[in-house]
Amino acid sequence: MNIIKKHPVNKLGYNFIEEKYIPAGKDEYYLRNIQNTVDTVYRKLTSQEIEVLVHNRNTSDNWDLIFVSQSFNAELVKNCKFFGLVRIGNLEPLYLEFHNLRMSVGLYNSTIISCDFGDNVCIDNVNYLSHYIIGNEVMIANVNEIATTDKAKFGNGIISEGDAEDSRIWMELCNENGGRKVIPFDGMLPGDAHMWSKYRTDEALLDKFKEFTQQKFDNRRGYYGKIGDRTVIKNCRIIKDVTIGTDAYLKGANKLKNLTINSDMERTSQIGEGCEMVNGIVGYGCRIFYGVKAVRFVMASHSQLKYGARLLNSYLGNNSTISCCEVLNSLIFPAHEQHHNNSFLCASLVMGQSNIAAGATIGSNHNSRSPDGEIVAGRGFWPGLCVSLKHNSIFASFTILAKGDYPAELRIPIPFSLISNDVANEKLVIMPGYWFMYNMYALERNSWKYADRDRRTDKIQHLEYDYLAPDTINELFDSLQTLKALQPNEEGNAITTGWENTGRETEITKVPQSIELFTELIRYYGTMQLLQHFLKNKFASFDDFKKTLSAKIQRSKWLNIGGQLIQQTEMEGLKRNIKNNKIKNWQSVHEFYIIQGDKYYEDKLHHAYTSLLEMLLITPRQFTAARFIELLQEAVATRTWMCKGIYESRAKDYTNPFRKMVYETTEEMNIVTGRLEDNSFIQEQTGELETLKKQVKSVTKKINL
Repeated sequence: MNIIKKHPVNKLGYNFIEEKYIPAGKDEYYLRNIQNTVDTVYRKLTSQEIEVLVHNRNTSDNWDLIFVSQSFNAELVKNCKFFGLVRIGNLEPLYLEFHNLRMSVGLYNSTIISCDFGDNVCIDNVNYLSHYIIGNEVMIANVNEIATTDKAKFGNGIISEGDAEDSRIWMELCNENGGRKVIPFDGMLPGDAHMWSKYRTDEALLDKFKEFTQQKFDNRRGYYGKIGDRTVIKNCRIIKDVTIGTDAYLKGANKLKNLTINSDMERTSQIGEGCEMVNGIVGYGCRIFYGVKAVRFVMASHSQLKYGARLLNSYLGNNSTISCCEVLNSLIFPAHEQHHNNSFLCASLVMGQSNIAAGATIGSNHNSRSPDGEIVAGRGFWPGLCVSLKHNSIFASFTILAKGDYPAELRIPIPFSLISNDVANEKLVIMPGYWFMYNMYALERNSWKYADRDRRTDKIQHLEYDYLAPDTINELFDSLQTLKALQPNEEGNAITTGWENTGRETEITKVPQSIELFTELIRYYGTMQLLQHFLKNKFASFDDFKKTLSAKIQRSKWLNIGGQLIQQTEMEGLKRNIKNNKIKNWQSVHEFYIIQGDKYYEDKLHHAYTSLLEMLLITPRQFTAARFIELLQEAVATRTWMCKGIYESRAKDYTNPFRKMVYETTEEMNIVTGRLEDNSFIQEQTGELETLKKQVKSVTKKINL
């Protein structure tokens, strides 16, 4: 049966903190007084004000515990029930308006238990408002319950005084069996979640992460919920143990429980109709609308959930959007797109700049006797319509999968590949370098798009969006070894095994072309980084330029840590420093990210230089001015065919008769789709090519002086 406890009504609003958890010499309001940082001077009500309040059908168990500011207007409080200590700021005869919601300043038709209010708030028809500190010009209308309990953690996976360890909230990332679980916390970055879920054999490191998280927050009982200045809440049902920043907008949500909702003047967060969110962190500038369900989650800043999306036991990286889909037990790095109904993503590590198409089921089938499989996908992962994948699978960067039901686990080590399931001929087909050969427009535009849409204002982690970067270049080097070991036929195709967990053949197409392409891309990457270094520093001569290049000849290994590329040696140093107490908290870990971001230009330059030397099979001494000029001319040639590919891959959409057939005339097509000649992205790329030519000409002139 339901256990209903009975207490004297005069105790309602008091004893928020159990007496045993209140420090000596303190009262139950000591944490509340710390949280309420306003400098308002409160006073008791006058007898005349009490008379006005009673006349306006207000009640209180103790009018002496209602404190108000000097500019309090009792006429603006009507039909409210007050319990416990309540403090009210200025109330002036005004009304506030937000998105056509117009409300009179004051407190009306509400039950209020032990709360603090800022100046000129609008509170109307809140059935139960308990233990909250509410800022200035906050508007709250038609809410069933807004309450905080004495053990509120606001979505952070900590335990309060007296709590059992098994009450701690965890997020079970990357694996449904909980073997990679992490503790969510406000301020958790993608890199934090990745390190914690990845390095599972290092128990000392995992213990430190748990310690960092627990010490980041005060475990004392009795913190109140907070609603920041200018936040608007209307037509919601249950808001419990939720702290909300300034300028947030909540409308029509069904249930919000145990959350931190970050929001401020520049990065406003919004939660809309029908949403239900429990045990999580909402980052700055997030948008959550229309029937979203989220449980045990972290949404990094400027991410979105829309149209019935479900996010469970998952971390969603910055600048990402999930609509109409189901995502479970996944760690998703920044710049992820998943817009379509019935897409399914489960038990996966998706490393950014990804796009999941409609009907894709990523990890829907487990191939063991328990749900413990995983999928790991590098940057630029793009499974096509209705792709079905099996655990365990792993994909190199910028893998695109053609529509199909892939029957077994896949191991795809070559980046920029198109994967096809050739059912008719019973084989798996891999086309390395597909993006550069047939879809250069999408590849280049995606890199530009993700950088252009990075709305973060607090860029602690430096995110890499370029498709040619240390991680993909290292993959290209490994791929060249793999491709050169194959024996292609006259058509340039080769048969191999070990890429799919079946007995059927895997065909690698265009092997010679891929080898030539990957070699050219590495040379292009190295040359372009050196050119940008020359231009940035305005060197007067080649000798001055070369003196700044690293004498190292070892190409460095790199890791993708939450979308930030960091050298493996630096990561090993970070782990050592965490375990030997040189790094003592998450703030210091985040400072490490910042330092690595500041060093990235130099580290990437050194990687590019050593990659170039390795590809050319020369030493630093053999890297001469003449060789550099030759490489610059090659880079112009490479960029020229890239720009041509950008144009031609988009032009196909204007010349394909099956695309044109829905239009009566070319004029109609141009009106609907826009003229190819007016495509701003293509124009921008053409302009950049002309700029490159001028830059190369200028640098060549300096070198030849």
